[in-house]
Amino acid sequence: MPLPLAPITAFALRYGTVALATYALARSAELGRRDQRAEDALDDIPEGVTGRRDNEQMNATWRIRRVVRLGKTGPAVEIDASALGRVRLRRV
Repeated sequence: MPLPLAPITAFALRYGTVALATYALARSAELGRRDQRAEDALDDIPEGVTGRRDNEQMNATWRIRRVVRLGKTGPAVEIDASALGRVRLRRV
């Protein structure tokens, strides 16, 4: 009984293309650097969502800190997610 290769080939081509694109993107991305000033700014953000609006720009911050534990006595992981945003509009 012959093996139906058409569905397997389509599957392999599709996921092979995705893998190749991901590999190419990973190779072309530059290694980022850690800026201590940015790290300190993210650490100073209060928990929750804040927003501020001036005449020239709008600023927003967001931070969530949670501890996730697997089971009652299992290992725990602290999640600390922060984001800064700024939108500037000016007439040219």
